[in-house]
Amino acid sequence: MGKKIPARVKRSVRYVALQTIERVDKGGAYSNLLLNEMINKSDLGEKDSRLFTELVYGTISRKLLLEYYLTPFIKNPKKVDNWVKNLLSLSMYQLIYLDKIPDHAVINEAVEIGKHRGNSGIGKFVNGVLRSFQREGLPSLEKISDPVERLSVEISMPQWLTEKLIKQLGMDETRKLGLSLFEKSHVSGRVDTREISVLEALEELQVAGIEASASNVSPYGVVAEKGFLAGHYLFASGKLTIQDESSMLVAPAMQIEKNHVVLDACAAPGGKTAHIATFLDASKGGRVKALDIHDHKIKLIKQNAERLHVKAVVDTEKLDARKVGEEFPAEYFDRILVDAPCSGLGLMRRKPDIKYNKVPEDFEQLPKIQLEILESVSHTLKQWGIMVYSTCTIAKEENQEVIAAFLEKHSEFKKIDIEVEEAVQTAIHEQMLTLYPHQLMTDGFFICCMQKVC
Repeated sequence: MGKKIPARVKRSVRYVALQTIERVDKGGAYSNLLLNEMINKSDLGEKDSRLFTELVYGTISRKLLLEYYLTPFIKNPKKVDNWVKNLLSLSMYQLIYLDKIPDHAVINEAVEIGKHRGNSGIGKFVNGVLRSFQREGLPSLEKISDPVERLSVEISMPQWLTEKLIKQLGMDETRKLGLSLFEKSHVSGRVDTREISVLEALEELQVAGIEASASNVSPYGVVAEKGFLAGHYLFASGKLTIQDESSMLVAPAMQIEKNHVVLDACAAPGGKTAHIATFLDASKGGRVKALDIHDHKIKLIKQNAERLHVKAVVDTEKLDARKVGEEFPAEYFDRILVDAPCSGLGLMRRKPDIKYNKVPEDFEQLPKIQLEILESVSHTLKQWGIMVYSTCTIAKEENQEVIAAFLEKHSEFKKIDIEVEEAVQTAIHEQMLTLYPHQLMTDGFFICCMQKVC
């Protein structure tokens, strides 16, 4: 029978944060999905929810850095349970980065959690470690002689991944990218401009006390500096949906006409499908076929299509995108989107645990799948049709190298220009767009448009 922990401890924001970090640490769920579950389950109020989110994201995103700071204060780390290490990291994060919370309050609550979750000895140990840190201060990163290892710790990114990004971007840009991941994510929304203009949407949001501005990345986007976009009536009425600014670039890049038949080969959860659908007209034969391999994700696409008033032009089907060439006739679609399954490295700000969960082998297996999908769907595109390949990763193996491999085999395709806003134009090289997370504070994203010319 488990130890009974007092209700006042179990209900505390820091205890709930510790539980969440533990579950993420064990690989039980992505941090962004688990946050909402834990907020609802623990019945946290608005103020406590903000602190909880800050504690979880802050601690996870700086995991390796906090571990480095703790090392001098723990004599026998192998004898310390993981949950105690997580409690110490959580407490260190508060002591270093949150100046509104008094140090004594942080330490006292950590000791209480340690004592009641473990025993009085653990409480004393936690107190000793945190008091020692308070007296002696932060260990210097300069003690790490290897510059790559030092950068890896500073940006809290596994060394193999740090080396990979240095090879691709250089040391300075990798540092900028890594440090930017510690900053809070923007919350952005896509406005359905068939229903309401971006300017009108901003005025409606302002009336509700939501501070937002027009996106400089997408003409369909708004970015909220303060306030809850998903709680506004524009969201409930389907005139606004939560979507990252980078994802809003995909549908316009496809150059869709009202009568087109479009394939969204890897469609879930349906945000890009819904955006594609806004350019189509059912009365003129416009349709988008949205595919996924999971029943629950097909259901999600349907729900999104209904909420966003585009179900008249959205058809869903459970199908592996690698089987498209077997299921659909040659030259059937006017436009195809392959928003390919990928490593998700572009999402490291919103899902900080991604950077600890990936392994080098992922970048050998994923490009094979991505190329199989492109190969399968390419036969179903009409002559002069456009196929867009996009990912939410920043790894060249999954982006530029996949495109190069596909085009080498398919001389009937060529890259074409991507039309984007001025702020994004510098992200285009060799007719391929790569947005890094530190450039415009969006998700990392890749887009390439290819036309079938013969």
